Amino acid sequence: MTKIAVAAKDQDPSLSGAWEMPEHFVMLRDTIRRFMTEEVRPVEERQPYDSYALPADELAKLREKAKAAGLWCMASPEEYGGGGLGLLGQVIVAEEAAKCRMGAYVPACGAFGIDPPSVIWLGTEEQRQKYGVAGIQGGKKNFVAISEAAGGSDPARKIETTVVRDGDHYVINGTKLWITGADKADWGIVFAKGEKGISAFIVDRETPGITCREIGVIRSYAPYEVHFDNVRVPAGNLLGEEGKGFAICQSWLVHARVPYSAAVIGIAQAALDIAIDYARQRNVHKSLLADKQAIQWMIADSEMELRAARLLVFQAAWNGDLGRDIKTDASIAKVVSTETAGRVVDRCIQILGGMGVAREMPLERWYRELRIKRIGEGPSEVHRMVLARELLRK
Repeated sequence: MTKIAVAAKDQDPSLSGAWEMPEHFVMLRDTIRRFMTEEVRPVEERQPYDSYALPADELAKLREKAKAAGLWCMASPEEYGGGGLGLLGQVIVAEEAAKCRMGAYVPACGAFGIDPPSVIWLGTEEQRQKYGVAGIQGGKKNFVAISEAAGGSDPARKIETTVVRDGDHYVINGTKLWITGADKADWGIVFAKGEKGISAFIVDRETPGITCREIGVIRSYAPYEVHFDNVRVPAGNLLGEEGKGFAICQSWLVHARVPYSAAVIGIAQAALDIAIDYARQRNVHKSLLADKQAIQWMIADSEMELRAARLLVFQAAWNGDLGRDIKTDASIAKVVSTETAGRVVDRCIQILGGMGVAREMPLERWYRELRIKRIGEGPSEVHRMVLARELLRK
């Protein structure tokens, strides 16, 4: 498989027409699509229905193939061994990578390295090498701990986890909630409040005083409650400046919403493709299901809504790559994509009828997991509030 290399200059969306995907991104999309179809899906289909992780040996093989194909840690900087993709490239990857049975949880597909959180590249060179580069080279897992029980829909501003300086260490106390991957992570980034405000810290998972509790939810994998009891972190693990963690948190959250939105569109598109194929083949009362106007309209509505949502996600990614403030763009993309995906998958289940909720098909699983997407990365109501506030203030 041809390795895809994307030079920094190729990430500039202004180099092509407004809605025409540049040729190198078409190549990237097609490469991802082939890799998912030929390499990932056959492995995935051999796993139990509700599994969310692949066996270690199978995962190791897929990762080696992904590295050989140039599909490894694609959001990380090129100079540190990553793919160097901007937001538009990440969007293309996310949509295609999500089109699998485990699609609502892309890392579980096993095709790609789990990129270190982008904020790690804001750290010192020593931090970048120890955690960022080591993550790319060794595939080490990580978590980001922001949310808390008191935070609700505004986690960054409601942080109650505390941190105090003690000599050449910081001491963290508190509890984080809804933290994905905390149980098996090697390290994480933890946001805590001190005398100067919110700060970000790199915390090794095996540091004494860290405990995890699984929180079962509607989807196939569980997030965790993470408790910090006098966890001592070296002063050198402070990420950025003390008291400047809120800006780091906000920037990370805003940009993360864009590929997040693309992934749910990928899931909904895969569901629509299944529904269309089914309608073409299913005979009902001496005619095809595809001949029924009710079915035709459900398919047409789904296609129109997905196209509109996709363009909003592209716009957010485009503006992000141009260095513009995308807080509003990301909120719009997140709300429209997640709500659209929920409606589309719901219609697809209706088209398939009993087969739509059967575990022989992935629709039932996607339906459950997409329900969480309207809450994760900020609930729809909060994004509407943010958008309204921005428009009214202007």
